[in-house]
Order: sequence, then structure tokens, then C-alpha cells
Amino acid sequence: MTHYISSTRLSLERLKEIIENREKIALSHGATDDIIKCRKFLDRKTEDIDRPLYGITTGFGSLYNVTIPQEGLSQLQHNLVMSHACGAGETVRPEIVKIMLFLKAQSLSYGHSGAQLITVQRLIDMFNNDILPVVYQQGSLGASGDLAPLAHLSLPLIGMGEVLYKGRVRQAADVWKELGWEPITLQSKEGLALLNGTQFMSAHAVWALLKSIRLSKWADRIGAMSLDAYDGRIEPFLPLTHMIRPHRGQITTGKRFMEILEGSELIGRPKEHVQDPYSFRCIPQVHGAVKDNIMYVESVIENEINSATDNPNIFPDDDMVISAGNFHGEPIAIPMDALSIAMSELASISERRTYQLIHGLRGLPKYLVANPGLNSGFMIPQYTAASIVSQNKGLCWPASCDSIPSSQGQEDHVSMGSNSATKLVRIVDNVERVLAIELFNAAQALEFRRPAKSSPVIERIFKDYRKVVPFIDNDTYMHPLIEKSIEFIRQEQYI
Repeated sequence: MTHYISSTRLSLERLKEIIENREKIALSHGATDDIIKCRKFLDRKTEDIDRPLYGITTGFGSLYNVTIPQEGLSQLQHNLVMSHACGAGETVRPEIVKIMLFLKAQSLSYGHSGAQLITVQRLIDMFNNDILPVVYQQGSLGASGDLAPLAHLSLPLIGMGEVLYKGRVRQAADVWKELGWEPITLQSKEGLALLNGTQFMSAHAVWALLKSIRLSKWADRIGAMSLDAYDGRIEPFLPLTHMIRPHRGQITTGKRFMEILEGSELIGRPKEHVQDPYSFRCIPQVHGAVKDNIMYVESVIENEINSATDNPNIFPDDDMVISAGNFHGEPIAIPMDALSIAMSELASISERRTYQLIHGLRGLPKYLVANPGLNSGFMIPQYTAASIVSQNKGLCWPASCDSIPSSQGQEDHVSMGSNSATKLVRIVDNVERVLAIELFNAAQALEFRRPAKSSPVIERIFKDYRKVVPFIDNDTYMHPLIEKSIEFIRQEQYI
């Protein structure tokens, strides 16, 4: 199946399908026409205009007042890509780099960037052939676009840098020779079009959002299993409560728990306790707030991935070239920081439920083993979860609160959204681990309620989970079981 890049609004769900189904992409006729029209306009404008055009006939950043002669415009763009490839630290995971390639091609396709058709097509060819540039996590201020990481993304276009291809990191020049591809000679403004943009931030946000949506669903399923195993009460999930505080996410969570637990013997039996701890009783409020935040951030990121975010922007129909600030990451930096906080709360309340399960209350044995003392049982998985939750708290400090001026003060306010993006990915990974540890504990606790049964939904999850993670009678090596739990909540059948 082929997805045709066009001006039609791209949803996050559609992008998810393209990535997960490994669809090929191509330019629509409309996008092709827009790219060619913009490039021709820019070429004419460069020849006729009697004033400097930033980044097209001038230097960059604080060098905006240095005019470049016509014969040096191509070299200017080549030099820009080379000199800005100053990334450091860990490499970006390949699946995020692939999203970067897609989003960069999408952004350039709108006909407001001045890229050559061959340049956009080469990005598409790289995407379709899984030729993924080696990009580094550190280097972007999230302001004049993601300059350093996008330079690394763009180096292979000019036959430089490294790419991951068929499982090996290789020199792009060698891969190009193998495929019979020639390096692209960048034209005026093209280097700037490639480097000015938010695709590093946006790709991380897309990846984290897709995973957050999945984990939010798992948090409800796992939380419901824990509630039943803890002999919790259903009343906090009844709709009457949520009608008088009608936050959408809260209402959705209450309804979802009612559906997940329908038919459970455990949830319906008489309770000795009047109420549950907050980590159970306030699930609709906490999980619901996370859902509301995910929905908000999704709306922001969908706007971003349907935008032209380079500078300057070109408007052929209006005969204008405008130097402005669409590359600034603030519109997505703040929401990414908010999503980091929201997702960390999903892990925080999960760890508290794990703690309640191992506490030796409500008929459950201490540490969820029949013979505590000789066995430590599930004592230390909770430590691990607590450690991860604590790490998330440190990561949640909003990167968008910071700004360090650069380029001799020309870029005097930056978003630091790239740090928001990379932290968000780390936090979401951590949330997955904490939820997997809760599932590990909840399934163990549920065994001590036998022969009573939970709901059909929970029992199905439990049955499938027991195929990969067994009941623990006596102390055993638990790390592999936690890893299997993480893999279990990544299964497609539950997504």
C-alpha cells in the first residue's frame, strides 16, 4: 500500500498506520506541482529582487547582514548542512529517525520551502528503503529549527554522514554508490529548508504520543486487575460521581473500568472495608487527567505535523518571501513537558497500587508469597518501580522553562523543546516498565483469590499472561520475568 503525501490533513492515527504497516510513501500530483512551482518562483525571485533575502542570499543567524554572491549560493547551503552537523550523545532510535524522514518530506511538500523536487524525493526514497541517517540526541535548542539533528538527517542527501542500512551503520557515500544514487547539489535556500524545522521534536512527540495512548489503555486494564486482586470497591467508578465533575477523561475512565470488570465475582462480592486507598479510589480522576492531557497534546502535534516549519517561508501566489519564526519549538515544547508530567503520574499511581498489593492487607500474604521470610517474594520489584518513578520526577522538570541565548544574541530566546522531546521518550519508556511491574504483581495477587474469578476481560488477559510469566511459588530470578511482562504489554492483539 502507498500513502500519497498531499495537503490533506494527516492524522496521528493515519501516521501510525503508515509506520506500523510499513507502507511506502510518494508525492501526490498536487504536492509535486506545489514543490516545482515554489522552486521556480524562488529562482526567479533570487535573480530579480533588489534586496537581500535571509538565508537565501545572506549568511545565517547573526550573519544575516553578510550578502553572498550568486555563484556562492549553492556552496552556502552545502556548507550549512556540513557545519551544523554537530550532534552529540546517544543516537536517536531508528523508528524515530524514520518518522523524522517522513515529517521532513511532508513539511517540504507544501510548496512554501523552496526545496527541489529531487531533494524531497530522495528523502522519500530513504524512507521507503529503510535507509536511516545516524542522528544524535543532543545538539538542538529547539528554536531555529532542530539544526544539529536535522543536519545529520540531511548529510546523506549530499553524500556525507552515516546511515543505518540493512542492520549495519555505513557511510552514506558507499550506500549511494551501491544504489547508483548521486549526491544532491543543493540550490539556494535548500539547506535552510532542511535544517530549519521541528521534525526532530515532532518525531519524538509522535512516537511518545502513540506509546502513551497504548499505555493509557494498559493502565486501565492493569489497574482493574489490581483493583480486583486487592478486593477493591466498584463505587468510585459509577457514573453518578462523574456526572457531577464531568471531565471527559474521568468519565471515560469510569466507564472503561465498569466495562472491564463487568461479570467479575470478586468486584461484586460484599466488602468489609468502607473505602479504598487513593491509588485505587481516585483512578478515574488520575487516569482521566492523563487521558485529557493526551488528547490535548495529540491535537497540538497533529497541527505541527501538518505545518511548514522552516524559515523563511515562500508564498508564490502572494509574491512574498517572509522571514519569521515557524521553526520555534515553543508551541510543542510546553505540551511535551505537560505530557511528561501526565505520563509520570500514570507510573506514580501504578507504583502505589503495587505497594498496596505486597503490603499484606485484605487477605493477601506479605510480598505475595505463601512463605515470606524464607522468600522475599515480590519485595524488590516494588523497589524497582519506586526507583523508576523517582527518576521520572527528576526528568519532569520542564525543559521549556529554560532559554540560553545563541548566535551572538540573534537567537535570544529558545524553546529547548528538543530536551523536552528526548526526556519525554525516556519517561514514556519508564512508564511502560512500571506498568509491567504492576501487572507482574497483580497477576500474582489474583491467584490468591482463587477459586473466585475476575471478569472475562481480566481472566483473558490473565490467561494469556500466564503463558509467558508463571506464578511464583518460591524466590526466583525475576529480571527476565519483568522483561517478559514488558514485552507482553507491547503485543499487537491488545493495542
